[in-house]
Amino acid sequence: MRKICVVTGTRAEYGLLYWTMKKLQEDQDVELSVVVTGMHLSPEFGLTYKKIIEDGFTITEKVEILLSSDTSVGVSKSIGLGVIGFSETFSRLSPDVILVLGDRFEIFAACTAAMIAKIPIAHCHGGEATEGLIDEAIRHSITKMSQLHFTSTEEYKQRVIQLGEQPKNVYNVGALGIENINKLTLLNKEQFEDSIDFKLKEKNFLITYHPVTLDYFSAEQQFRELLAALDKIKNACLIFTKPNADTDGRIIIELIDEYVAKNTSKAIAYTSLGQLRYLSAIQYMDAVIGNSSSGLIEVPSFKTPTINIGDRQQGRVKGVSVIDCEANEADIVSAIEKALSSEFKMLLKDSHNPYGSKNSSTEIVKVLKEAKLENIIKKKFYNINQ
Repeated sequence: MRKICVVTGTRAEYGLLYWTMKKLQEDQDVELSVVVTGMHLSPEFGLTYKKIIEDGFTITEKVEILLSSDTSVGVSKSIGLGVIGFSETFSRLSPDVILVLGDRFEIFAACTAAMIAKIPIAHCHGGEATEGLIDEAIRHSITKMSQLHFTSTEEYKQRVIQLGEQPKNVYNVGALGIENINKLTLLNKEQFEDSIDFKLKEKNFLITYHPVTLDYFSAEQQFRELLAALDKIKNACLIFTKPNADTDGRIIIELIDEYVAKNTSKAIAYTSLGQLRYLSAIQYMDAVIGNSSSGLIEVPSFKTPTINIGDRQQGRVKGVSVIDCEANEADIVSAIEKALSSEFKMLLKDSHNPYGSKNSSTEIVKVLKEAKLENIIKKKFYNINQ
């Protein structure tokens, strides 16, 4: 029986891993362990580990690493605590392979500990570019620590190979978030309104904005520009979802809370909508606004416009439904006007999602079960020029 350990640190990441975890849990040839860390264990971010338990999973271990600080020093200390905690956890669990997703510092800590312990790593969503963030360097570092790779597009598959990974160990399985769209029974409009205790209006926008960790301008300055642009929209419902525990994330959370308190008739905020409400909301939105990767990966499946602000997602594959703009009021207002135009709505009718439409979990589980792990730790650099 193969012992597979899934590590998750955020609500969004868990939502993407859910179907793969479900298949692993149901497989009699797999012993699944679930290790939670980071924001899952923080009261400030909703103690989202409880959702994992509600979904029927047993949490094997908790690794506490999140400090009450979003400064660069605080994040670095969290990584250090994570390496210590994960090294102890992996020593106890002795997994055959760990499965991780993405580019966050919690996952970097887990992979560092696994690499040193000579535990094979399977990494989802490698090869992607986010030029405005330290996350890009973290993601590529995780790629180099990993032995098995599950990418979301063919372009990203080729980038992982370009990083020197063996082509036979790189699988383009599509974006994991698409499976939620395919399998979840989404809420109708009345059910969604009841779930958030808020009525939609003539125009409706879903806003998720995260700090851009490598930008010259401050998170506060950029987010104030966005709020100023939103004030220009009349008769609109504004649904905010709060950012992750990134550097300066708390500044944005404070600004959201202040804005909602002053605009209770049109604005509402959630620490986490969860996958069902989030995906259900997209159906009824005139646009999704911000700089979250979901605006590029999941939202295009609904043919809903995405207004992608600033450089956070610079370098990612983007569909025609994505409107890029600078992080200033005038540019954001112009992008919103474009998204609402009849011409742009016509363009979206024939659009498609560049991240595919298939269910990723089946292929991921098959590879995790069948991959030959003997000597896989000893990687040979693949030179694309040979």
